[in-house]
Amino acid sequence: MSTSPLNIGFVGLGIMGTPMAGHLIKAGHHVHLRTRHQVPDELVAAGGTACASAREVAERSDVIITMVPDTPDVGQALFGEHGVAEGLSPGKLVIDMSSISPVETKEYARKIEALGCDYLDAPVSGGDVGAKNATLSIMCGGKPEVFERARPVLALMGRNITRVGDTGDGQTCKVANQIVVALTINAVAEGLLFAARAGADPARVREALLGGLASSRILDILGERMIRRTFEPGFRIALHQKDLNLALTAARQLGLALPATGTAQQLFSACAAHGGSAWDHSGMVRALEKLANFEIGQAAQAL
Repeated sequence: MSTSPLNIGFVGLGIMGTPMAGHLIKAGHHVHLRTRHQVPDELVAAGGTACASAREVAERSDVIITMVPDTPDVGQALFGEHGVAEGLSPGKLVIDMSSISPVETKEYARKIEALGCDYLDAPVSGGDVGAKNATLSIMCGGKPEVFERARPVLALMGRNITRVGDTGDGQTCKVANQIVVALTINAVAEGLLFAARAGADPARVREALLGGLASSRILDILGERMIRRTFEPGFRIALHQKDLNLALTAARQLGLALPATGTAQQLFSACAAHGGSAWDHSGMVRALEKLANFEIGQAAQAL
């Protein structure tokens, strides 16, 4: 792909999409923007162009990126009225960076390719911090030549950029990622809750654990949120529930038992039942705190 400025479309400007699109603008590309609500003023001020529809985005762009919440949202953005598909012409590239069903991804790719265009699924991990710092891990599924075509654009938003395999494999990798993340959040929450209830300072426990085998980005970033009680997303619990639903549905189809994943989903469901669907997923700790009748931030109490 040429290093000269490209016309890039970006559909979906939420917590993740806004900084991701910002990096493309900062790199000097002509970025055409569409979201459900108003395009953020900061992106327009930086040089982005607000568009009236996803179709207009596609008409103006050679590379079109979608970054929306769920499988139906991608379908609507691509194939709904005034959607991306209506503005495509042969030779364009569609990159879906949302986290959605691998099965539907293959169908979306088939439809886009039938229009003479390329398709790459490229979901991300790294949360809002990774999006802001352009350090996302990007998991790609698609043809090798399509991946290479997309790589220079993806490199502006992430560091660890991997072609996992064919179409849909990027989404499968992301589902696996979300299993690991959910279970690690559970482990971090239980560890810090145990330490606090036993009378230790959870902040100092976290600091000590970061120097050993238990260290992880979840312990580092989300563990701090648990201790500081900062549960603004981030990555919303409702979205992580969606991803674990994909995992558990696929597991049933495969005849595969994922018991710990089921437990993590139940803890997220307990948070949602207490009004926490929009909490950051580190808020899983609140469900465990309800079970313990004790919050990490409370004054230490000996067992």
